[in-house]
Amino acid sequence: MSQPSAAYTSTAIALHWLIALLIFLAFPVGLYMADLPASPGKYAIYGYHKWAGITVLALVLIRVVWRATHRPPELPASMGRFEQVLAKAGHHTLYLLMVLTPLSGWLFSSARGHQTIWFGVLPLPDLVPKNDALGDILHESHEVLAWLIVLIALGHAAVALKHHFIEKDGVLARMLPWGGRGVK
Repeated sequence: MSQPSAAYTSTAIALHWLIALLIFLAFPVGLYMADLPASPGKYAIYGYHKWAGITVLALVLIRVVWRATHRPPELPASMGRFEQVLAKAGHHTLYLLMVLTPLSGWLFSSARGHQTIWFGVLPLPDLVPKNDALGDILHESHEVLAWLIVLIALGHAAVALKHHFIEKDGVLARMLPWGGRGVK
């Protein structure tokens, strides 16, 4: 594992913002598509939503490997022990949700008998056999997880902004593409 630096690597920064963008695009699309009447357009939108989710899952797995081999920057000394514990717990929770949310969507699609075809060309295996009762449970689970990830991500962003504008400790700058990077 590499030594910690004052900033995240360019790879970590790119993965962070790409995953965040995909989550914040997929979430409103998911809300929008849920109440659409059955039509080819609705199924196309479902396809886009699934593509975003599977892409998030793939990128998060890459990010986990990257993080395991590249130590993140140390938390500022100005942060108290409790705040450091909360920060680490928040990051771990986000990682868990970034895996569970798209995985629950994939499971939900499988249980409903709708194969996921990534970018319309790569058919992914169904993870469970068709089962409407299980599909109902997985649908609810996916919705709850999606709301949780968005709420926790918004909290994460609010804390980053607090550090930037109130604490002025450089925490946010370490993850910005244009500021505060120490290593590539």
